[in-house]
Amino acid sequence: MIKNPTFYSVIIGTELLNGRREDSHFSFFNKELVKRGWEHKANFVIKDDPTFLKEVFKLVKSDPNSVMFSFGGIGSTPDDFTREIASISFTSEYPVRHKEAEEIIIERLGEKAYPHPIKMADIPRNSKLIFNPVNNMPGFQLEDRFFFVPGFPQMAHPMISSVLEEFYPKNSEKYSCSFIAYCSEARMIDIMEALSDEVEFSCLPSFDGEKRSAEIYLAAFDKELLELQCAFFKEKLEIMGIEYATI
Repeated sequence: MIKNPTFYSVIIGTELLNGRREDSHFSFFNKELVKRGWEHKANFVIKDDPTFLKEVFKLVKSDPNSVMFSFGGIGSTPDDFTREIASISFTSEYPVRHKEAEEIIIERLGEKAYPHPIKMADIPRNSKLIFNPVNNMPGFQLEDRFFFVPGFPQMAHPMISSVLEEFYPKNSEKYSCSFIAYCSEARMIDIMEALSDEVEFSCLPSFDGEKRSAEIYLAAFDKELLELQCAFFKEKLEIMGIEYATI
């Protein structure tokens, strides 16, 4: 398990980009992260393009703290590239036949496993399987941080929940504070710029047609630092005569 993980999701499917289907993975996965105290660093929705998929995986791998969940493209049709590209990207090898996955596919499909469905057992070397409670056709994962599940939401979502519960159940180390400042974000820029680089910060402005406000969010792994920075921000608002309300 990565100590301070940065979470990525990669949702693969041309049908999502040409309007034939609507994505439901992002909303589900994001909620699963948030309720455990984690946050997304990035979400990619991409077409079934092996070259581009390889570049996305390369970007994710370049982050030493990355944890990635990839949806789709692990089937056996010609437009399913994920197994091969994941293998090349994360192991520098082509896929190899996973004995347990092979046995599962044969047990489930019998003679119908050949010649195509059996290819779903060709996955990156040293992969561990992810149990699929819907039809038992497994996903796979590498290093307890790169996870690959089917594109079908009814299969992928329980698989994702199970994986998060096993490997990343709760972020118990990160602390946060948030409040609403009743002013424009521009008035607070000097305060924002004075915050410690060790504090995660975001400002979400709002305008109801008459008054401006902004939701301020601060987070850090150091509880004492967070409390000091949160108090600093509020003190500066008070000096400026700006009202605020804790969320």
